[in-house]
Amino acid sequence: MKYSIARVFFFFLILAVLGACANDELTPYYDQRTQEPGKVSIHGYNALNDSIQIAVNGKFVEIGKEKNNTAFVKKIEKDYEFVFYENEIKRFVITNKKTKQIIAAYQFTTEEPSSSLYFYAKDDVWLDGISNIKPGTLSQSGYTGFKFVFPSINKYSASGYTGLLDGMITKNNGQLLGIVENINKNSPSTFIEFPYNTPTGIKMELVKHGTTESYIPGKKVIVSLTMTNNKSKYIVLEEKQDVDGAFSGVEGVINLADYFSF
Repeated sequence: MKYSIARVFFFFLILAVLGACANDELTPYYDQRTQEPGKVSIHGYNALNDSIQIAVNGKFVEIGKEKNNTAFVKKIEKDYEFVFYENEIKRFVITNKKTKQIIAAYQFTTEEPSSSLYFYAKDDVWLDGISNIKPGTLSQSGYTGFKFVFPSINKYSASGYTGLLDGMITKNNGQLLGIVENINKNSPSTFIEFPYNTPTGIKMELVKHGTTESYIPGKKVIVSLTMTNNKSKYIVLEEKQDVDGAFSGVEGVINLADYFSF
């Protein structure tokens, strides 16, 4: 059977169009629905033992340049671009790849077609939103600054206290540098800054808000911190346990400012 060159070309053109339509992020030329470009800038850090996957309306986001790589650990920075059809909602679902557990879910609409998604994940810790991750801004050179969040409060201490905490920051010689207020599980505390000086080691005592009373009855809780010149830190406080599983203290090692660019 003979075919003209024009008919053969038309046949392959149809195949190409059908193939393009198989990708739901591409727009078929004959689709008459209202279309609007969208973009979500993803900035995340996964400190879990397992990898994380992000699905958008059921389709996994590919990570990096390697095709079919949909799982990531540690840092991710990716601009995910797509098309909104009419009043479509884009649902972002973040899951633990191994356990399939849903860690968090978000949705984006045409009301804000260009958005951002910031998050930090660790065992029993999920922090999101740029305002909940961004460190404070120093007012002048030669200063150091701190903000805090305490997602694991009561994990091992079982203190029973669920209110806000304050942090009384002192030099090792006992000189008071300032008091950080409203330390809690999910959102940033107040920001504190003071002149940098040596020695760089300082201490913070955790107390019930508005008092000098420890949040753990009969036990003073001290967190060791380090000043850095011209740097603002956002510290994640963590309750720790000893080999017997009992509460052993609070550490402030994780600095969210080390994981993100703002």
